[in-house]
Amino acid sequence: MDLAPHLAKLFIYPIKSLDRVEVGQVSVLKSGALKRDREFAIFDESNHFVNGKRNARVHALRSELDLQADTISLHVQGMNQVTTFHLEKEREVLEGWLSDYFGVPVKLKQDLDMGFPDDTVSPGPTIVSTATLEAIASWYPDLEVEEVRLRFRNNIEISGVPAFWEDQLFAKSDEPVHFQIGDVQLMGMNPCQRCVVITRNSQTGEAYPNFQKTFGAQRQATLPEWAERSRFNHFYRLAINTQLAPTEVGKTISIGDELRMQTSSS
Repeated sequence: MDLAPHLAKLFIYPIKSLDRVEVGQVSVLKSGALKRDREFAIFDESNHFVNGKRNARVHALRSELDLQADTISLHVQGMNQVTTFHLEKEREVLEGWLSDYFGVPVKLKQDLDMGFPDDTVSPGPTIVSTATLEAIASWYPDLEVEEVRLRFRNNIEISGVPAFWEDQLFAKSDEPVHFQIGDVQLMGMNPCQRCVVITRNSQTGEAYPNFQKTFGAQRQATLPEWAERSRFNHFYRLAINTQLAPTEVGKTISIGDELRMQTSSS
């Protein structure tokens, strides 16, 4: 049966490290990043990110962002009180609330050009397949697919393909793989290196025993034979980091768009 790779889910994370927003379409910035993805980030007084790696309280902070109203509603996991802020008009009040919650003074910074991606060289959307997330869930008796999805925090999820199909979207170092999603041309660059955050429950921060060890062993065992193994100095990698040319600025990626491989950069 012929594969028909298509975009099944699309997520942006307007405030880095906080909860996602599922969208039907999103446009591309000149930098190659998705509009409003990681547009904001929380910083401490040392200008370090406040994220799950540095502050465990991130895990229990629930957020809901209204893209049209430009508001964010926050509450602590397990508690009923919800507080809503306008991201521009009430920025200082929001920063005060976050400072109280995290226990350190923080600032909310904004970058409209690129946002605050982990990979500033390849700030385009991260891509994984639904089948891959399902396969990973099968490695852990207590994990559902949705929890795996929440832990890995990717932008684009592709259906109509087998597990780890996306590993063909990278090649040897400095050799981008050209492909299209709808009318948008992308370049697959490398398998994304993961951090300690994915070893923890996305809602509570509780660590899953031996998560990384199991993941590395299974990832190595299931790596497709045709995948470029030189890109794996270790096997704690999943999903594809991408770049987009400035020519793609303003184009839109939408649910249902087909992913098509290209034979050249043209």
